[in-house]
Amino acid sequence: MTDIKQLESDILGAVAGAEDEAGLETVRVAALGKKGSVSELLKGLGAMSPEERRTAGPAINGLKTLVGDAIMARREALKAVALEARLARESLDVTLPVRPGAADTGRIHPITQVIDEITAIFADMGFSVAEGPDIETDFFNFTALNFPDDHPAREMHDTFFFNPKEDGERLLLRTHTSPVQIRTMLSSQPPIRVICPGRTYRCDSDATHTPMFHQVEGLVVDRHSHFGHLRWILEEFCKAFFEVENVKMRFRPSFFPFTEPSMEVDVQCTRTGSEVRIGEGDDWLEILGCGMIHPNVLRAGGIDPDEYQGFAWGMGIDRIAMLKYGMPDLRAFFDADVRWLKHYGFRPLDLPTLFGGLSG
Repeated sequence: MTDIKQLESDILGAVAGAEDEAGLETVRVAALGKKGSVSELLKGLGAMSPEERRTAGPAINGLKTLVGDAIMARREALKAVALEARLARESLDVTLPVRPGAADTGRIHPITQVIDEITAIFADMGFSVAEGPDIETDFFNFTALNFPDDHPAREMHDTFFFNPKEDGERLLLRTHTSPVQIRTMLSSQPPIRVICPGRTYRCDSDATHTPMFHQVEGLVVDRHSHFGHLRWILEEFCKAFFEVENVKMRFRPSFFPFTEPSMEVDVQCTRTGSEVRIGEGDDWLEILGCGMIHPNVLRAGGIDPDEYQGFAWGMGIDRIAMLKYGMPDLRAFFDADVRWLKHYGFRPLDLPTLFGGLSG
């Protein structure tokens, strides 16, 4: 019995000292394997007398059970330690912040933002949006707008023309969005109240001009529209767009083939270095052209000028965006520089509204 107690102490000590499952398996085989120390004791029961077996049998079987239970408990403990070590080694900190999505990192281009602002302002006045193709015919771009055949705008140095067709007709990239006005008059009946935003193209490039730029034009045709209505619309637009309470405007006589009389419009401003503030100061800045629609243009649009009259205006979207948001060079609008867009761009979900604020 003394040998069994000593063997129990040795085996349990070896089990407790096993550092991993491989070492524990070695201890198990040494104790409970076919030639293990406990197995050898069990084999010796057959050579004992009945009296010795009654005493030694329960003691040896009890040792076998005790060793088996100890090995099983140690194995579970080692598995738990190994799992804990693996979890620590392969851990993923779920408390780390989620990477920002497109709605957080993306930016709306200033031109898109300004078009949305313009649309919100004029929609509140009852205008709808009309669009047309970038590639136009000479009729819609020039002839229907009362341009004479020898007008300089028809020359190659001003207009991007395509190669002539077999019949001699040449398509072109529209030089203004005014063709949309003709298309609208031909497809609609007065009263007409539309704005026409879009891309336009001219052979020009410097800090304030690019070969492709954006314009928005407005068109009103009905029986009773007059210049006073036009002035009120432009004043209300400028107050809303530049977000000022009052704005003074100056109308100067000018000439456009498609309007008569024609006016260029200046707004009151103050200049401090490169900064321009609208609605204050004693300086003036030209922002758009306008006028009463020429009778020839109404006729080209299928409208009787003896029954209807109207007015129109046009302005450069890129230019008023530069004025409002302090952008010094127009060419940066088209450079596709992500750093510039992050600086001047707008958050995608900050939609411009008159009640919530145009520029957020």
